[in-house]
Amino acid sequence: MKDTYFELTITPSSERDRFVDFLFSLEQSAIEECGLSLVLRSEENLEVVKFGVEHYARRLSETLNKEINVKTKLDEKENKDWIERYKNSIEPVIVGDFYIHPTWQKSRDDKINILIDPALAFGSGHHESTFGCLKMLQKYVKSGDNVLDVGCGSGILSIASAKLGAQVDACDTDELAVKSTCSNFDLNSQKLQNCWVGSVDRSEKKYDVVVANIVADILKMLSKSLQDRMKKDGVLILSGILDRYVDEVELKFSNLEILEKYKKNEWYTLVFKKVVDE
Repeated sequence: MKDTYFELTITPSSERDRFVDFLFSLEQSAIEECGLSLVLRSEENLEVVKFGVEHYARRLSETLNKEINVKTKLDEKENKDWIERYKNSIEPVIVGDFYIHPTWQKSRDDKINILIDPALAFGSGHHESTFGCLKMLQKYVKSGDNVLDVGCGSGILSIASAKLGAQVDACDTDELAVKSTCSNFDLNSQKLQNCWVGSVDRSEKKYDVVVANIVADILKMLSKSLQDRMKKDGVLILSGILDRYVDEVELKFSNLEILEKYKKNEWYTLVFKKVVDE
């Protein structure tokens, strides 16, 4: 362990969620949400990340045609084992019958335990979109169902489906996400039927439940592919949808019957079903 570490504090004036997405794209391994700010820590110098965030703010202002400012503060601090402090800051998440917790915390006998060691709020049940998907999976996944998790990330939704008794396939365009999903399945002593790097289109199967926790624009782009993977009476669970985009997503999937709209803070989870002709 080095004697010092770097701490970068990022405080955008608006569009905070877009900055979170941008930091994901840089594959930052530890992001802490502190009020309006995002805090990154690393033993490697974060000067390049600071420059990238400031450049991104300028480009975002141009793209959205509005002024977006970002304050950045980069400090070098004495290393007092911030990784352990970060671990201690992670709280378990309860979503219905699910209890999501890291490996360094105890399981609960009265819950369905899911082990995830989170590096980020996304993919650990802390984020509203993941929370919404976990609620809907418990309601619509039955033992013996075939489930496809599109954009599997950490694999938490796939693991949850498997623990509900489903046979699960998963995919992600990010190779690291696929490796993470496979690793987390092993951690939870669950069996993954098939997992691949690439698009949903690589599968020719039909599924009882298709779940996709991505961003609204990607969901709209994948609308046909997602629906093609549904069985005639299949269910589609979509999340990662900010409230300002929910109408656009609903319109894109308007040929399906909407069963449920779940909202947590500003994030929506939508549940659709195929309309079966008599």
